[in-house]
Amino acid sequence: MGQARRNVARFLPIAVPLALSAMARGARAGPPGPPVLTVYSFGDSILDCGHYNPHGVHPAQLLVRNDDRLFPEFAGRDLASRRPARLVHRAVDGATVSGLQAQMQGLRAAGESLALLTVGGNDLLRGLAADRGSGLLAFEKALESFLVRLPVRPVLVGSVYDPTFGKDENNFLAVDPRVARANLRRMNEILSAMGTRFGRAVDIHAHFMTGDASWFTRTIEPSLTGASEIRRAFLAATA
Repeated sequence: MGQARRNVARFLPIAVPLALSAMARGARAGPPGPPVLTVYSFGDSILDCGHYNPHGVHPAQLLVRNDDRLFPEFAGRDLASRRPARLVHRAVDGATVSGLQAQMQGLRAAGESLALLTVGGNDLLRGLAADRGSGLLAFEKALESFLVRLPVRPVLVGSVYDPTFGKDENNFLAVDPRVARANLRRMNEILSAMGTRFGRAVDIHAHFMTGDASWFTRTIEPSLTGASEIRRAFLAATA
């Protein structure tokens, strides 16, 4: 017993300060912070447009973490300013609705997340601008199939902008602009309905109609300004 007391006596001067130090560290650390929000991007060059500007930035990147040097207006307004956030960028320039399933391959979503989706512009360029009905129905079915399988909610679905700003003289397709515009309108109705059903609809089309040609590059691609304006539209939907 005497030896045991002596051992305890020798141990206490060391153990007590260590325990108090650990308690102090725990008190300073406070409660755990909010979990990390994972943002997934899917779709086409509306989201994957970094290679169309000299700074290599794209809307999803700016939404998660703004470049305050390029866009001081958005300083402190990105998702990372609200809580820990990270981006998993899967959108691919040139993608059509048929390529969305491949972008989802191997996805194992966990924790809090949201998805950004822009699709349809390349489908219009590859034939749906002249569609008489069946093509857009197939587009709708393929889009719905992707969204049903996507293990991320909510999904913020962006509409397709109009690089012609609704002016026939700016038409760059070998399609009657009245037909092309009607199909663009129908496509955006599909996208809006899917956004409402699976998360939120983001009206990029309406926002871009308030802009000008500087929002575009190479006729149809988002410029640096355009990338930021797409971010603006998605940011409003996360408020």
